[in-house]
Amino acid sequence: MKRPFAISLLAGGMLYSPFAAAQIETGNAPKNRSLDEVVVTGTRNETDAAQLSATVSVIDRKQIEQANTPSLLPILTEQVPGLFVSSRGIMGYGVSGGAAGEINLRGISGSSGRLMVLIDGHPQYMGLMGHPIADAYQALMAEKVEVLRGPASVLYGSNAMGGVINIITRKMQTEGISTHAHVGYGSYNTLQTEATNRIRKGRFTSIVSGSYNRTDGHRTDMGFEQYGGYAKLGYELSSKWKAEADVNITHFNASQPGEVSQPLLDADQNITRGMTSFALENHYKKTSGRLSFFYNWGRHKINDGYAPSKGESPLPYRFHSRDNMMGVSWYQNAQLFRGNLLTAGIDWYHFGGEAWNKFVEGPQKGERKDIVDKQQNEIAGYIDFRQRIGSWMTWNAGLRIDHHSQAGTEWIPQTGLAFQIPRNAEIKLTASKGFRYPLIREMFMWGTANPDLKAESMWNYELAFNQRLFDNRLSYGFNLFYINGKNMITTASIDHRMMNVNTGKIKNAGFEMQMAYRISKTWSADANYSYLHMEHPVITAPENKLYAGMSFSKKKWLLSSGVQYIQGLYTNVKVNGKGNETSENFVLWNIRGTFQATRNLALWLRGENLLAQRYEIISGYPMPKATFMGGVNFRF
Repeated sequence: MKRPFAISLLAGGMLYSPFAAAQIETGNAPKNRSLDEVVVTGTRNETDAAQLSATVSVIDRKQIEQANTPSLLPILTEQVPGLFVSSRGIMGYGVSGGAAGEINLRGISGSSGRLMVLIDGHPQYMGLMGHPIADAYQALMAEKVEVLRGPASVLYGSNAMGGVINIITRKMQTEGISTHAHVGYGSYNTLQTEATNRIRKGRFTSIVSGSYNRTDGHRTDMGFEQYGGYAKLGYELSSKWKAEADVNITHFNASQPGEVSQPLLDADQNITRGMTSFALENHYKKTSGRLSFFYNWGRHKINDGYAPSKGESPLPYRFHSRDNMMGVSWYQNAQLFRGNLLTAGIDWYHFGGEAWNKFVEGPQKGERKDIVDKQQNEIAGYIDFRQRIGSWMTWNAGLRIDHHSQAGTEWIPQTGLAFQIPRNAEIKLTASKGFRYPLIREMFMWGTANPDLKAESMWNYELAFNQRLFDNRLSYGFNLFYINGKNMITTASIDHRMMNVNTGKIKNAGFEMQMAYRISKTWSADANYSYLHMEHPVITAPENKLYAGMSFSKKKWLLSSGVQYIQGLYTNVKVNGKGNETSENFVLWNIRGTFQATRNLALWLRGENLLAQRYEIISGYPMPKATFMGGVNFRF
């Protein structure tokens, strides 16, 4: 039975979530505001979040380290209202059939390329399929994560239709050398390890990290193994100019066992993802900017397996693909006059790849059957304008013109107002357009391909209120939003042929709340709640999501516990009016603890699903019951 909205709203009103509003632009901060609230994702410039009309949630390094998980995505599911990430086991998301790691924000799905993941502002998605690769986003590289909840297409173009998750990589702030190692072991023979070395000496900085993670999984044929490496070098050329370069490589082997009712054999994946970038930054008194080059690539070898219960035999071929994406991005900020900031930028992206089946047995053994070999380009220019009017209002506006080599040209506007009112309160109003070009997969791969597809588009309208009280010990806020999308790409029968067409629509509306309260020096509480109404339901988008947590910190001890309630999580939806809708309701209770045994050694423990709930996020893939991980952290 679905939980009534009124009851959910009451619970959300009592228990909000971590309000991570952002940080502060020099010289314009109200006297009472905290000076640790600067965000960059909403403007490409360090900006006081109070002056942004968009809604940005921030997860900092302290929260990332306290979670003691190798992946960033579970942390976001807890801490960001309106965001949910699908899962299928204790570790590993995988790709292709039975994959998890689908990021859903306000009912807008990342698996279809409608939600963008960035690393230091650079797009990260599979060049052919257009979706993020969840296993590539590891905690070892992140200084913080900023989530812009709502369209970000003015600054980031296609695929930022429903919002962006910007992973901001780590920095070494103080002079010296720091080394950190992390080891954990737990349920289902699960091992997680990481080591990071950071150096700052004069103008030079470096970070080098490596990780190895593995698990047997809670079901047969559900093993996962991952290797990761990250390195970043920086050099301050002068007091005004800085250069940075980094590289990130992730390789994983994953197996998926299929649905419980129809188990699969030999469903194995061998995936390698890489990223590298180079950036040159300038910082002057009234202007700053960045010129960057990035290159992403992937190699995939997939065996989709077979189901003996259905009389299937092993597949005689393996799916292979290679994809890439490279781009050049330039932007410059300028303060033209008092209270003003203008940002102008240009983006150029080149992406694509090739896919084929290679036969490993039978009469065609050794042969290659091509599926697609395609490259596309996107070029755009944009302007973002912010004007402070007096001491109480800021006007934000932006416009992007974006051209795609296959799908044509799109104009993307946005505008909003942010009001700073008495008693440390803020009111925000925004209207923004998001869009997504059709993917190479949708236009050129398999039987439903349609090269004449046009861009999807949607408008997001939002009202937000935030306030800080009791010398910033209490922060809370809420958002109301309405999303209206058209030209969504769906599959329909056209002239007796199933093909991809621009006939879908989105009409979503919702309510989000968040709260953080520092009760005393040792106790703090945080919570968040989101309600989502979808006229056209989508999988892994819960109707109600509530998280409430408490933490205790004293001397050598750090303990935290949280409860997450999920209601109306769709695991199946009707397609073209056919099929059945199914949904799940469940409560998860997690606990984490750290004991600082010595200056250099800490012991940690993590328990998840302590109520041993039986539930599914992906239909046919039951999640594990209670699981435990424990380990040590070294610092020297």
